[in-house]
Amino acid sequence: MTKALLIIDLQNGFCPGGHLPVAEGDQVVPVANRLMKSGHYDVIIASQDWHPDNHGSFASQHPGRKVFELGELSGKPQMMWPDHCIQGTQDAEFHPDLAVSLIDFVQRKGEDPAIDSYSAFRDNDKNALTGLDRWLKDKGVRELDIMGLATDFCVKFSALDARNLLPGVSVRLITDGCRGIDPQTVAAAIAEMTAAGVVPITSDTILSS
Repeated sequence: MTKALLIIDLQNGFCPGGHLPVAEGDQVVPVANRLMKSGHYDVIIASQDWHPDNHGSFASQHPGRKVFELGELSGKPQMMWPDHCIQGTQDAEFHPDLAVSLIDFVQRKGEDPAIDSYSAFRDNDKNALTGLDRWLKDKGVRELDIMGLATDFCVKFSALDARNLLPGVSVRLITDGCRGIDPQTVAAAIAEMTAAGVVPITSDTILSS
């Protein structure tokens, strides 16, 4: 059985000191490194937010809008984010302690300024696929473990899309390998993922199997 690890957005921008930091986001880097070095996985993938500087999810692109305010993008509700993970900037780079040499494939997302992309698999309007589902199918992946940032946004949407787009593939959430933005929405996200068939698991359980 081909096993894959998908690391979601472990970038400077989402770690302390970044432009859109998740509390304790850097603390999952050692978890990722330990799993990557364990030999448990046949393939390792990392997603990378890769926004143009005029991305429509940025509050700076909407005069009068404030960061973390609900606005609109392409006719649909959109959270207004601070400018983050802009292509080619330090903010968009993977965390410097992440063992990037062990990553087999990087899936960039969020490049279209007209639509946001939380999921590593497709844009938020669910119209445009990134191609990651096809890549995983071509590799014969039957077991997909997901971790990263943030639990209540990009991790959740990636896990739900994995369940929808990869029929027959076991999808698991590495709970200690994730950090989220808000405890309430994190709890709701985990409940939603679990209801969709995503199995919560810890890195220790994986490494001891």
